[in-house]
Amino acid sequence: MNPVVIRGEGLGKRYRLGERERYLALRDVLARAFSAPASLFRARKPTSPNGAATHIWALKGVSFEVHQGEVVGVIGRNGAGKTTLLKILARVTRPTEGRAQVRGRVGSLLEVGTGFHYELTGRENVFLSGAILGMSNAEIRRKFDEIVAFAEVGKFIDTPLKRYSSGMQTRLAFSVAAHLEPEILLVDEVLSVGDLQFQKKCLGKMGEVAQGGRTILFVSHQMNQIRRLCGRVMWVEGGHLRQEGPSAKVVSDYEIAMTTTGWGGRNGSDAPRGRTGFRGWQIVEPRAEPSNVLTTLGPVAVSFVLDVQKPVRMGTHGIALFNVERQLMWAWAANNLALSPGKHLFRYTFPVLPLRPGPYYWRVSLYDEHGLLDFWECVPEMIIAAESHQHPLDQWTGVLNVPCDFAIRDFEG
Repeated sequence: MNPVVIRGEGLGKRYRLGERERYLALRDVLARAFSAPASLFRARKPTSPNGAATHIWALKGVSFEVHQGEVVGVIGRNGAGKTTLLKILARVTRPTEGRAQVRGRVGSLLEVGTGFHYELTGRENVFLSGAILGMSNAEIRRKFDEIVAFAEVGKFIDTPLKRYSSGMQTRLAFSVAAHLEPEILLVDEVLSVGDLQFQKKCLGKMGEVAQGGRTILFVSHQMNQIRRLCGRVMWVEGGHLRQEGPSAKVVSDYEIAMTTTGWGGRNGSDAPRGRTGFRGWQIVEPRAEPSNVLTTLGPVAVSFVLDVQKPVRMGTHGIALFNVERQLMWAWAANNLALSPGKHLFRYTFPVLPLRPGPYYWRVSLYDEHGLLDFWECVPEMIIAAESHQHPLDQWTGVLNVPCDFAIRDFEG
């Protein structure tokens, strides 16, 4: 097994809440030392007006190991402590308790334009940011053309950075960090600023970094990116390490936890109160808990409950399935429906749903001869947690998730 290059032991980080702490100049420290020497050795306890502690633990008791050459994803809700963890590993902030050991040259992209100066040109910022990240002047010169080409800002390289769009800044910042050739690369949720084409380009670059035997810690809210790039995932929740393990398992558990369980129902303002409309949905075959999670490719049966208040004549029912990028996966319609008052079950049976893992959205509608009766984007989302049968490289990852058998035989011609 490859050696451990990142180790966290009981990491914790506490931040103060409320009023800002006053920074003391040297003269203030000296004056205090002469007036009240003992005060220098007394730790101030942060308190609120009612005497309660005014601090919060962004991380608490987090321990983990990352081996050389691993690509590890870090997932969790906003405010879970993911960015704090990366800042500790990048030596941007110190842990309140515990210890972090990082062995190797570290390249970090924690915020858009880290180390950039808006009054300087793109060219000058490449040299400035590269130097801050630890690149020598000769190394930056050698890689300059490659950095600019990857960032796709060649025409604007001598333009002040303040005239760049946020996407151009992101491309340039990532390009500098990626070409540092670090032994360890720490990447926070910054790729969402770029367009989809550049996101794929960045993922491809990180894949090249990983194939070169280097180590990556990657924070993202895009679960498809995590699935494609990462072999292992750490799920941070409320400052604690809730789960870690193979990416397919941890990401599926995370997506399931982010959705409600049982029959998907309508409790919000979109519910068609007192009139005809859809009331809920669930996967009925295969039976699963929760009922919005699909762990096999097929066969699959999905049911939608429709409550009809008045007779429907010449009805039209539509259904569509979208992925998380709102790309249409499938759609169908039934016409000339006659429905009596009462509850009806619309059941769809598929021999197979060969979709790559991730969240999907059902959308159902019902019209009669007078117009729209109901239009519902079903909640919760349908989570596909089936085994992935995809190409390992991101640029060849498609929409369908179809298993196949491969064999080589002698040609007889």
